[in-house]
Amino acid sequence: MKTTPGKTSVIEKDDGGRMQELRLLCWAVLLGLARACPEPCDCGEKYGFQIADCAYRDLEAVPPGFPANVTTLSLSANRLPSLPEGAFREVPLLQSLWLAHNEIRVVAAGALAPLGQLRSLDLSHNRISDFAWSDLHNLSALQLLKMDSNELTFIPRDAFRSLRALRSLQLNHNRLHALAEGTFAPLTALSHLQINDNPFDCTCGIVWFKTWALTTAVSIPEQDNITCTSPHVLKGTPLNRLLPLPCSAPSVQLTYQPSQDGAELRPGFVLALHCDVEGQPAPQLHWHIQTPGGAVEITSPNVGADGRALPGALAAAGRPRFQAFANGSLLIPDFGKLEEGTYSCLATNELGSAESSVNVALATPGEGGEDALGRRFHGKAAEGKGCYTVDNEVQPSGPEDNVVIIYLSRAGGPEAAAVGGGAPGKQPPGLFLLGQSLLLLFLTSF
Repeated sequence: MKTTPGKTSVIEKDDGGRMQELRLLCWAVLLGLARACPEPCDCGEKYGFQIADCAYRDLEAVPPGFPANVTTLSLSANRLPSLPEGAFREVPLLQSLWLAHNEIRVVAAGALAPLGQLRSLDLSHNRISDFAWSDLHNLSALQLLKMDSNELTFIPRDAFRSLRALRSLQLNHNRLHALAEGTFAPLTALSHLQINDNPFDCTCGIVWFKTWALTTAVSIPEQDNITCTSPHVLKGTPLNRLLPLPCSAPSVQLTYQPSQDGAELRPGFVLALHCDVEGQPAPQLHWHIQTPGGAVEITSPNVGADGRALPGALAAAGRPRFQAFANGSLLIPDFGKLEEGTYSCLATNELGSAESSVNVALATPGEGGEDALGRRFHGKAAEGKGCYTVDNEVQPSGPEDNVVIIYLSRAGGPEAAAVGGGAPGKQPPGLFLLGQSLLLLFLTSF
């Protein structure tokens, strides 16, 4: 196309105009996005804060389309049933979030986690029973947390581990029965705690909280309404007037127990362990068995007094491979190479836990060998009247290692078992007859 010198072509003018219009359109779109607000809500600036007010709008879900620079969001007095993952992803700069007086039952993992600058969170007067406590680990700037008037039954011990800036915590009017010891220890800035009107079980597990509440500098109002619901004899008793309870953490001793309370035992070799447990309240006993084939976990008991599996216990032919009785005894019928390993009993109650272990391995009489941990030993059998004895000769691989030789006798010749955790040179504490087997047992815990 020919153009006259000094004059601009019509095409160049048209292109320039279109580019200018496009720029203006882009700026208009961006400006509109910056000022966007969900239709049911009112958005604006007040006292230097970007506020989105969506309260009293009969909402059943968190609406999309908030400006990214919103710092205060009110969704109170709506009909929200839950807070799903990513519910507030659009507003990462939030400092205050108000969600009181909704119908929220579930706060899903990831719903609150993105709000790292949040300082005030009000979830009171809902129906929350399922709460993603792990989301609180990201809210290190939080100063006010209101969760009162919900249906919370449990708070994990580490729920508040990151809330070192928290000043006020409201947990009153929930369904809390217990509190894990140390729950409030991370809250070094806490000055106000409301926890009244919960149905606390006044057992040994709550004693620590009574002591803490009486000695802490944190303000705890309405202490006369922090009361016991159970046991029945203590119902209505304020926690601060609770008399001392006979409480003790668990202790365990893993020993040989010759009596099996009349249990039916199958013919063949039987390894018998007994875990003596003390503690108040009565601890729950758990066995951990590490064998060459893998780990076995048993919550005691898994058998009745006759050795048959209780409902729900895995067993072959009605009898488990490892029989854990209610009295603390553990029987392993037909003990062999597959049952070698480390046997640990763990006792747990509201005040803590304790554990004791022994290592068990089979050996051939008169020959050396290794136990389940690879420790060398050798034993020598001496024939007696119907049973076998041992000389307890051992070769420890380290100052803390020792191995005890146990001989088992049956028709066809002797077998020996080596048990780590005993002390060389001690005599066996007893022997007993099980079916056609004679078990000379020598065990100590470590």
